[in-house]
Amino acid sequence: MFEEAKLYAPVTRSQDGVTVHLAADHPGAVDPEYRARRNAIAALAMDWQPGTPPPIATYTDAEQEVWRIACAELRKLHQRLACAAYLQGRERLQLPEDRIPQLVEVNEMLRPLTGFQYVPAAGLVPLRDFYGLLADGIFHSTQYIRHHSVPLYTPEPDLIHEVIGHGNCLANERFATLYRLAGQAARRVETTEALEFVSKVFWFSLEFGVVREHGEVRTYGAGLLSSYGEIQQIEAADLRPLNIGRMGVQTYDITHYQPVLFCANGFDEIEDVVGVFFADVDDDMVQHLLQDAAHVTGR
Repeated sequence: MFEEAKLYAPVTRSQDGVTVHLAADHPGAVDPEYRARRNAIAALAMDWQPGTPPPIATYTDAEQEVWRIACAELRKLHQRLACAAYLQGRERLQLPEDRIPQLVEVNEMLRPLTGFQYVPAAGLVPLRDFYGLLADGIFHSTQYIRHHSVPLYTPEPDLIHEVIGHGNCLANERFATLYRLAGQAARRVETTEALEFVSKVFWFSLEFGVVREHGEVRTYGAGLLSSYGEIQQIEAADLRPLNIGRMGVQTYDITHYQPVLFCANGFDEIEDVVGVFFADVDDDMVQHLLQDAAHVTGR
């Protein structure tokens, strides 16, 4: 795996324009055309004004081919490894798989289904902003596509992750409710410690959660659903039962496949455990959960 330790490449603006700072081992780092494309697409997001439609990004033939390859290969894996709720959302949304959809187009399809809509992001969005806006049915999304040399891998979330991973989830009302509850939780908690706890629960559920359905391990996490390699490793992971206290303190390394995954017994349990946590969490609850975790660790 690549050594880049940041989820998103840093983006800066100077008098020379917008620059996406790719790590040296990023597959597009030594491709000047790709770097220029990344800078241009990031600039679109940075120039976007809230309340206006997402900007239109033009895509190259190579980027269109990456989308087609990734969609075709992920669709095969989803048939046997994605949870039923995700597959239902995919059938409702009907994203084009032969070309890259614009965010404004995704919004036209998604908004009538669950009320969610996408807004552009150049890169990393502050936790409270990203999660908080989920309460309003708003999802921040990048618009760039991974490098054409590795169409089935990206060291950072790209449009395939944002739309194939999250978008098909957001087209299902059960998922959409969980995302909104997560947003309400992020707005309710006040301390940075509590917000980070909420974000970890989100990470180990809506990003990297798995669930048993009909005796088989399936995934409902967008990070797994959009990863050709990692989705095939879910049964090799250390599968643990849903436990909010453990999820909120579990460490993870974004540069490697997740060795620990929390597995629900059916989608109802996801709603009963994760959903109820998002609905009820406050700073006091997080403090109690952290104290319990420290007590268990100290034994």
